[in-house]
Amino acid sequence: MGLAENAAAAAGRTVDTDDLQLPQEFIDQLPAPDPMAAYEPGDDDPDMVPVHIAWLRVRKEIRAIAKGEQYNGGGTRFNFRGVDTVVNTFGPVTLKHGINVLPVHVETVYRDTTTSKGNKMHECTATVTWQILGPMGDTLTLQTQGEALDSADKATAKAQSVALRVLLLTSGLTPTHDKDPDASYVERGNDAPARSAESYRDEILDKKTSPGRLQQIGYELGNLRMLGREVVNEVGERETLDSLGRRIYGERTGGGQ
Repeated sequence: MGLAENAAAAAGRTVDTDDLQLPQEFIDQLPAPDPMAAYEPGDDDPDMVPVHIAWLRVRKEIRAIAKGEQYNGGGTRFNFRGVDTVVNTFGPVTLKHGINVLPVHVETVYRDTTTSKGNKMHECTATVTWQILGPMGDTLTLQTQGEALDSADKATAKAQSVALRVLLLTSGLTPTHDKDPDASYVERGNDAPARSAESYRDEILDKKTSPGRLQQIGYELGNLRMLGREVVNEVGERETLDSLGRRIYGERTGGGQ
């Protein structure tokens, strides 16, 4: 017997079918159904633990990933851990502990450049938001960036692969006993000069510049050691590019950093 029927019986009357419909405001206050309520663990299912515990168990099993690959070209040689090696290591262990790693948002920035030999390249910087889903359905949300060059149409895919490698290595604190250089190296030509401080200022102030691009500009300025360069801002005052970028980013994200 339902709630409406119980109430009617207590009052000594019967109810019509329409009376069995609960008020919407009452329905809205009911707790959401628990997807795990009817779950019956199988023999091969992971332990039903919170996502941070499951991720910790993954880290305990992956003690290190050696740099078994070697780049040798352009007068440069170094060992590295490629994305295939990292994914092949993490894949079975995350599956064992009920961890899913899902890309939920990708923001990209593109530009064209050339190598020192005159080859045209397409560069992509991808900012990927990841959701690490645990066996109980709870999640962790993380964000990484990847940068890649390609002469055809693979720059975006490569950049996202690099972002995945960065996610697994950094959030997994995966140790190695070497310095971790990039897995690829392309010498850029002299026909792509460094941008001026004023051009970065104009792009920062452009209302079309997204928060993701503002973050990337900060990364570029850091590499170019231009964060402390002063420019004239939108109100005619002198301000460093670092301060300007942070301020505009905060304004466009509601005060976030």
